[in-house]
Amino acid sequence: MLPILNVIAATTFAAALSSRAMEPVLPLVSSDLGVTVATAASLSAAVALTFALVQPILGAAADMFGKARLMIGCLAMLGAANIIGAMATSFEMLFLSRILCGIAAGGTFPIAMSLTSDLVPTAQRQVALSRILAGAMTGNLLGSSAAGVIGDFFGWRGVLVILGLLVIVASVAVWIGFRKGGVSSPKQSVSFGALRDGYRTILANPNARVCFTAVFIEGLCVLGLFPFVAAFLFELGETRASIPGVVIAAFAVGGLFYTLSVSRMLPRFGVRGLMVGGAVVMALQFIVIALGPRWEIQAISFLVMGWGFYSLHGSLQVFSSDLAPEARASALSLHAFCFFMGQAAGPIVYGFGLSHFGKMPTLILSATAILVLGIVAARLLHQKPAEMVDI
Repeated sequence: MLPILNVIAATTFAAALSSRAMEPVLPLVSSDLGVTVATAASLSAAVALTFALVQPILGAAADMFGKARLMIGCLAMLGAANIIGAMATSFEMLFLSRILCGIAAGGTFPIAMSLTSDLVPTAQRQVALSRILAGAMTGNLLGSSAAGVIGDFFGWRGVLVILGLLVIVASVAVWIGFRKGGVSSPKQSVSFGALRDGYRTILANPNARVCFTAVFIEGLCVLGLFPFVAAFLFELGETRASIPGVVIAAFAVGGLFYTLSVSRMLPRFGVRGLMVGGAVVMALQFIVIALGPRWEIQAISFLVMGWGFYSLHGSLQVFSSDLAPEARASALSLHAFCFFMGQAAGPIVYGFGLSHFGKMPTLILSATAILVLGIVAARLLHQKPAEMVDI
């Protein structure tokens, strides 16, 4: 595997450090700036929603101005936005800084996937993309845990200062790594006609409708469940605030297991086998969670669900990366846009289902949707024969 992939993985790691950094210290923000915890929680929503909305713009910008150049610039902007947030004198100023973080993060992860797809042939791409995913997931886990520890010693402002400095240092390291690795950032002529043609090419590909619909449903059914985990555990008598975090973190650990196992699973089962298998695994875990076992069992279930999720999601990423090679950044940014919009819609849909139908029917419906999604996507998605990997 290309050594430059380690540099790209470092980019996603650095960006992911900031994405969850505020969540452990929201009570400190609430107390310091005189807002409710519910209001402080909107800081997380500001990052996620902005991340989704800027995807079509930043994807096109990467195709026109160069992927490596945009990634480095967005990393530097992300570091600066964190430091600006640390100096905020009002909640409104902090909120604006988190919007800047969402914009900057939006120009890192999907573009990293696109750059990886440029460098790696389709036959090895799913394994390569799993390494980039590992960087992001490790950053998410470490960012959340480190932020809590830093917050205890230095407060929420200290969290943002330290993370901001780390991300700026990472941007310099990535710039050096790209130069030594010979990764160039060729500019294309800035033509909105070419931009329009790129999106037209993407949407004309029959795989596009399947990929974008699939990742929207994934985000809705799987990530949309996470805000209700604490409530489910509370119903079982588990009132410790730390336990839901452990259960949800197990999902990311499952994703890391996927990155370690995909190189062995892919030759054995093929892309379609991973898609269907991942969907079956996830559907079974929805049913386990619906039955309401002890939190330890639910943590194991979320770990297994994480493996199944990335088996399906990683396969969809490979297909999205080949929708339009000449506009790959735009295609993967649309992929991310649909996924995060599904994630944003998920809590609303779950809230409606839980209040009107109850926990068991709602989760069984999600299980059915994911199972059907995996089977249908595996049947409908096609790659060029020369690029197939045991399909």
